[in-house]
Amino acid sequence: MRDLRIVFMGTPGFAVGVLQKLVESGCQVVGVVTAPDKPAGRGRKITSSAVKEYALSKGLTLLQPINLKEDFFLEQLKNLNANLQIVVAFRMLPKLVWDLPSYGTFNLHASLLPQYRGAAPINWAIINREKKTGVSTFFIDDAIDTGKIILKEEVSIPPRATFGSLHNTLMDIGADLVLKTVDLIKNKKEAPIQQSNSQILKTAPKLNKNNTRIDWSSSVENIDAFIRGLNPYPAAWSQLINHDEIVTIKIYQCDFKIENHSYPLGQIIATKNELKVAAKNGLLSIYEIQLPGKRKMDIKSLLHGYVFDENSKMM
Repeated sequence: MRDLRIVFMGTPGFAVGVLQKLVESGCQVVGVVTAPDKPAGRGRKITSSAVKEYALSKGLTLLQPINLKEDFFLEQLKNLNANLQIVVAFRMLPKLVWDLPSYGTFNLHASLLPQYRGAAPINWAIINREKKTGVSTFFIDDAIDTGKIILKEEVSIPPRATFGSLHNTLMDIGADLVLKTVDLIKNKKEAPIQQSNSQILKTAPKLNKNNTRIDWSSSVENIDAFIRGLNPYPAAWSQLINHDEIVTIKIYQCDFKIENHSYPLGQIIATKNELKVAAKNGLLSIYEIQLPGKRKMDIKSLLHGYVFDENSKMM
């Protein structure tokens, strides 16, 4: 049996659940590496990562490097004398870092690898209307998410899942998978398997302004999945034309009905209590929306004080 000394690397809330289970299970976490503090929000207040907050609450040794190849950071990392590194929702590591511990560095990825390699696997699985996804642990190598797989666990995606709900499910299952992986390595029972590239692979690119915009020429099923896959973060967006003004809005919750109609794509149909938008094969009902400079609100609250003209549309 190996005596493991673990360095954990991660930044967002998804990583906290994993680190917490490692600590609570009695694993020897000798250090935590997370992102530097940075300004966030409208006030640009300096904010710490979720992993930093948890690490400090448990008195864990904390490193916040700006440059992962910096000599000072590498020396700090070596001085922790870790023999295993675990990475969850962190940045790409240089070989100088991932090759350091004697038992390797493994990553938890929120998909069934080799499918959905990339930065946003949970979002894209919902956007692409997948019926299943999962979590995988694998040893890091020179490329992104291509290393030998240690363990996988499959999860069914509920019909109305959002990024937020599926994120929480995978965080819990992923934390357990990390513990199982640690146990295999501890008992010298890991048997990593090379990933297959023989199938058609779907990727999970980083989300940005371009790939989070709603395409109103798509089907209502696809638009609905797109909105759910980006709820609550970073949120699907569209431009709204109303009273000859163009503003950018975000949509968080919706539903749809497939039906024939003669409305132009993106046309808004508003009543006192409902807001619908015409798409290729039906109408999308909007339930929660956010206007510029406002908090997100349910559609009935919006319609009490916001008037749509007859030519208003999404584009």
